[in-house]
Amino acid sequence: MISKSGNNFDIVLISGEYYDDHPLSPVGVIARVLDAKGYHVGIIEKPKKKSDFVKLGKPTLCFCVSSGSFDSMVHNYTPLKRKRISDKHIKVSEIPDRAILFYCNEIKRYFQDSIIVIGGIESSLRRFAHYDYWDNKIRRSILLDSRANILVYGNGEKQIIEIAKRLKNKQHLKKIKGTCIVTKDLHESVTLLPSYKEVSEEKRKFCIMQQEFSISKDLAQEYTNNYVLQYQYPHYTTEDLDWIYALPFTRKLHPKSSLKMAQFSIVTHRGCIGNCNFCSIALHQGNKIISRSEENIINEIQKITKHPAFKGYVDDLGGPSANMYGMDCKRKHSCNKNCLQCESLDDSHEKIRALLKKARNVKGIKKIFIRSGIRYDLALRNKAYINELSRYHLSGCLKIAPEHFSQQVLDFMNKDNTRFHEFVSLFNQINSKNNQSLRYYFMIGHPGDTIENVEFLRNTIQKLHLKNIENFQFFTPTPMTNSTCMYWTGMNVDNFIPINIMYDYNTKKKMKRILLHMIP
Repeated sequence: MISKSGNNFDIVLISGEYYDDHPLSPVGVIARVLDAKGYHVGIIEKPKKKSDFVKLGKPTLCFCVSSGSFDSMVHNYTPLKRKRISDKHIKVSEIPDRAILFYCNEIKRYFQDSIIVIGGIESSLRRFAHYDYWDNKIRRSILLDSRANILVYGNGEKQIIEIAKRLKNKQHLKKIKGTCIVTKDLHESVTLLPSYKEVSEEKRKFCIMQQEFSISKDLAQEYTNNYVLQYQYPHYTTEDLDWIYALPFTRKLHPKSSLKMAQFSIVTHRGCIGNCNFCSIALHQGNKIISRSEENIINEIQKITKHPAFKGYVDDLGGPSANMYGMDCKRKHSCNKNCLQCESLDDSHEKIRALLKKARNVKGIKKIFIRSGIRYDLALRNKAYINELSRYHLSGCLKIAPEHFSQQVLDFMNKDNTRFHEFVSLFNQINSKNNQSLRYYFMIGHPGDTIENVEFLRNTIQKLHLKNIENFQFFTPTPMTNSTCMYWTGMNVDNFIPINIMYDYNTKKKMKRILLHMIP
């Protein structure tokens, strides 16, 4: 049973977002998973005051705390550290700064002896010592600052099931894959990261820590008199994802939900093989693709056609990059190769094409949109896929992310744009007789970027007559990415060679102005 009122709950979930009974809602998924295992689950949304925290009483097992889909500081502040809520052009759903810490402190105040489990993106990427852009310093693990009992990183369904089972049976919380704990004892096979003291004092040590980060092994970091210990990530499989997404989500949304434009979106896979330096997916979901089965996805589509609010349109069908569906590694749990450079990668796009064809033929479906964007260099490996995408699955535009045109910046991003012109040419040729167009995402201010590089980006955009600049993003250093490591240390994370970093805010604003006039 899942409820937002009542008492005698086994587990109470606290979230910085509104609860949606939807597979794209983090708190919604965890609630459904626990409910399926027979636990009585209570939900507290966006708590602020004592009455919010105590209204469901003390759970018999634990509180589970998450800020939601975003890190609260990224949610609340712009890349120039302006409070977003003060921007009249942006609607911001209120959430406290460092939401995990605030929520945990309030729980400790009112329920001192309760077990606290923290998870979600804010906890996951702050599980070890990390550079905090807003404090401009190294902060220690959020597990220590929150005083939580255990931290869940990555997607947490398997972890929370095991935690709940252990607590119900009054067992310890050690050796649960995909979690972190504080301990004084380490086992022999653990990889020891540079200590918190070392990474706080030596930027080279910070780079070494970044190089060691992985979800495929046990890691530990020393603090005063103890360690933060990460257990390697559990093996999520197609069968696991099929079970999770087949749970009876009603897709009922909160009146103020941020998912209104994605109510009928469907997740096809997890993970990303792109390995972009500014992205944290590899250390959160993993750098291997795990796809749902075709049958499971089709069953979900058939189910939503019976939803009373469904009008025949699937809002989005995809994952981190829609066309990575089916690019699973058969040896994903034992292979350390870069998938994009592996000769065994199934990049034929035949699995995604087969899925799309069956999905289009489901009774009650008028159109299935792919709005989440694609990896265009991969798409070029099957031009029939681009043709099919253009013909059946676009809503007037396709989003792609070349990010930049300066090769220097692209190298630091670990992005390859060598086939950009080929893709644009092919797409325009295919769509010469309809209204489909491309929309582009760019990033400025990344380590290695300069005023000259941004001017080059602007001039290239103008030279190529690129229209529909969907957005340009100013690089924000977020915990645990290679790019953030470069930003803090001023060094290439791979070889410690110094690189240019733009720290000056006046120059950052000038970079922004160079491109701003191009956006309608």
